[in-house]
Amino acid sequence: MSLMISVKATLIYPPKHQFLFEKRNMIILVSLIFGALVALYFYLTRNHKYWQTLGVPCMDGALPGFGHMLSVATMRTGISDFCDKIYKDNKGHSMIGVYDFMSPLLMILEPKLVKTVLKTNFSSFSENAVHLDSKLDPLLSYNIFGLSGEKWVNGRKRLTYAFSSMRLKILLESVKKVCVTFEDYIDKKLSNVEKAEFELKTLFSRYTAQVVAAAGFGVDGYCFDDEKEDISFRKIGQSILEPTARNAMIFTIVFLIPSLNRILKMKFIPDHVDHFFRTLVADHMEQRRKDKIPRHDFLHLMAELERAEGGKFDNEMLAGQAMSFILDGYETSSSTMSYVGFHLASYPEIQEKLREEVMSVLNRYNGEITYEGLKEMTYMDQVFNESMRMIPAAVVMKKRCTKEFELKGSDGVACRVPPGMEILIPVQALHKDPQYWEHPEEYDPERFNPDRKHSIEKFAYLPFGEGPRICVGMRMAQLLMKAGFTVILRKYKLELSPKMQVPLKMIPGALLPAPKGGFSIYFRQL
Repeated sequence: MSLMISVKATLIYPPKHQFLFEKRNMIILVSLIFGALVALYFYLTRNHKYWQTLGVPCMDGALPGFGHMLSVATMRTGISDFCDKIYKDNKGHSMIGVYDFMSPLLMILEPKLVKTVLKTNFSSFSENAVHLDSKLDPLLSYNIFGLSGEKWVNGRKRLTYAFSSMRLKILLESVKKVCVTFEDYIDKKLSNVEKAEFELKTLFSRYTAQVVAAAGFGVDGYCFDDEKEDISFRKIGQSILEPTARNAMIFTIVFLIPSLNRILKMKFIPDHVDHFFRTLVADHMEQRRKDKIPRHDFLHLMAELERAEGGKFDNEMLAGQAMSFILDGYETSSSTMSYVGFHLASYPEIQEKLREEVMSVLNRYNGEITYEGLKEMTYMDQVFNESMRMIPAAVVMKKRCTKEFELKGSDGVACRVPPGMEILIPVQALHKDPQYWEHPEEYDPERFNPDRKHSIEKFAYLPFGEGPRICVGMRMAQLLMKAGFTVILRKYKLELSPKMQVPLKMIPGALLPAPKGGFSIYFRQL
């Protein structure tokens, strides 16, 4: 049978003609593949003349499909280093065009334009450029950072209510109880030794997660109990925010490549964390609605606000906003405290000056941590401000244009920004620019003393953002950090361990700036 087919094929296509036929087919196939590749190339680069057409300076080296983001997408470069390089390479320009994969993205490089976007013309740039899929991460979609319109207004209203001065005093009572546990934990480590080594990020994440549990929900977070580590609030925070390869990849896809996530469907919040917060909030809110007993936590304040407004808040919304405590308060605060502790250990004279202020204030308030006393620690504010200038938690900000607006730079460049376009603000680069900071690589809290802080270019310093979307939990974060360092400085001296890698080298792709090797610091009893 096969012989008959072979003979038949030979009869139809003699060897010479068969060769020509196959050659023609191969040419057609290669032409089709080449045409498809050419079409794909033009599709992937279809926007790559966008900035040139507008007359806006643009980075070189855009790649098909990736634009300028290949190194960020593959996590070879952190977003902060990526923005710093663009900023330095284009100093003198007011703005620079970038291709965020296939989408044009505008980076603004001068404080005047930052002010325009964040404050002066807020109505045209009122959204943070983050896409949160409510079907994939329903609780995360209630985080005020990603909300817009009426939902943002209502969410901010509730959080502003909770973090007013009067209610911060209520929440401080929970923070003070955590401070006692925090101090006991350190004391035990130093009970039989002159000094003990701590990894600061680990230590401060215990503290901030315990504060979240106490001030957020009125529960024990088990963050200082090693036997209950697996059920602690710190464990929950780690599953979302620790700088692991998994978390870095998910963060990159969810927040930097949302178009890809529409295909991959990756969740930022693990299912067990989602379930934990829903159950916790449902149980405790129902209890607060029934017993009406005053407590020193966020859920009590929300129950109080419910009664004042004569309604009942949706439990999913409350669970989402309560979960924001751990997303916004746990990781950013512990990270900032780690850098403050590192700087204090690196500069003993600054540490001693701050200790003198802490002891002076405590003496005025009979050794008690009070809301008024913490407000009086102005040198501590300077230390915090300088540490956040050196290494801000939010190294960049991304805003989305909501209403067409023309941005005009001091160099004469103008760009009419259409709705939907994203604006990139290089926070860390502005914090390190010698145009706005004298000797920016030096650690100097005196930049923020009362006589000099008014001369600071306001929109070149953005640790909490600015304008109507400035971090609503800023004062709560400052409160818990100040209380934590008050506990430490009145009893212990911080010293660098030989294990500490100086200068710091950052982990590329981490959710927040994190140094390789961590923070190894000795605590010595005074």
